[in-house]
Amino acid sequence: MEGQYELGDGDVAELNELDNAAVAACESGDEQKFKDTYAQLLDLVRSKGRALGDDDELEGSDVILPPADITLEEASAEFTGEGLIPD
Repeated sequence: MEGQYELGDGDVAELNELDNAAVAACESGDEQKFKDTYAQLLDLVRSKGRALGDDDELEGSDVILPPADITLEEASAEFTGEGLIPD
């Protein structure tokens, strides 16, 4: 478990673009493209998001991201249609 992050509204469009690219990689069966894209998505959340700590009140999450080591087969069940983040 990595933790919970709060991401600003200004970063949602970039997050959605990466989510859509991850969906496309899953649909085409391109494992390397998925791994690269998902790593960028996680990096965006980690670098631009604010990690919520013990002193912060945990809130309901709009999106729950799978673990960093998710396989293409597992991701194909999660990254479908509009992806994790509906347009």
